[in-house]
Amino acid sequence: MVTIKQIAELCGVSRGTVDRVLNGRGRVKPETEAAVLQMVKELGYRPNPAGKALAARRHRPVVGIILTSEGNVFYDEIIRGLQTAENRYQIYGLQVEARSMKGYDVETQLSFIHELADHIKALIISPINDEKIAAALNKLVDAGVFVVTLNNDIEHCRRQCYVGSDYINGGETACALLQLLQGDRADIGVVMGDKRVWGHQLRLQGFCERMKQISGFRILETVENNDDEIISYEQTKKLIQTYPEMNAVFIIAGGVYGACRAVMSEKKQKDITIVAFDSTPTTVEMMKKGVLRTIIYQHPYRQGHQAMDIVFRYVVNDQPPEHETYILKNEIKLLENL
Repeated sequence: MVTIKQIAELCGVSRGTVDRVLNGRGRVKPETEAAVLQMVKELGYRPNPAGKALAARRHRPVVGIILTSEGNVFYDEIIRGLQTAENRYQIYGLQVEARSMKGYDVETQLSFIHELADHIKALIISPINDEKIAAALNKLVDAGVFVVTLNNDIEHCRRQCYVGSDYINGGETACALLQLLQGDRADIGVVMGDKRVWGHQLRLQGFCERMKQISGFRILETVENNDDEIISYEQTKKLIQTYPEMNAVFIIAGGVYGACRAVMSEKKQKDITIVAFDSTPTTVEMMKKGVLRTIIYQHPYRQGHQAMDIVFRYVVNDQPPEHETYILKNEIKLLENL
């Protein structure tokens, strides 16, 4: 049987380093982690049968994942982070059952929760902020399921942990950025995903709070795009046509590409300043075209990876999270530092 000691010797690291890599604990250099995982794969290493890891492997705990990811390219990096961590922990018997949905239909998300409820040990979910969803998640918690909300949180829910960004800070930062780019006068159209998403509400709240300090800022109208590019295109175009004086657009969540295309179709890219989030490929394309000058980055890969790390430590090692919330700081990005 291959041992941790043998892996450590072959990799030229300590046994403690190998243990940290296998259990997702502490900080290990990326190149060291890659070397250890490659050696584990080549040697066919399996955890010690006497350890907790093997017990988890025998029982093959199931982690459920429910994301509002269909048609929303932002989630591609979140999913990549989740999958990277999942692949790392498969040797411990961890299984994943994932469900994805387009938009924010409460009944669809409820049906996914009910499908998974009777056989999962933990659930990672981007929840719709609805009392039915909160009640369903509270029922899971009461049944012993470990619930982590990812990227969006939910009110009136006893979930054990949240991993994501600070939405109020994101809104405040967006408003400050707009002032920096536009000056002290702006007639703003707001394009948000869905009012039933708590993070979207909080981001708008943060924007409005910061806006109180700028007398020349006013919001003309707020529209919803369901994080859909086509709807975003149509709604933004309607805003431009309805409000000829509009010189700024604040995009709260998804649909950035559609909104930018609408601005381009009306030949307004030099007249309208856009503030948006996340460096998806289409967003980067719009920055290269000069339609977007800057974005606010939420570290989606790290969000996904950290959520799965937390679940693994709880499910396999009986280690509860150290914090109730894990906030990844928003980062301002220009084309030059993407």
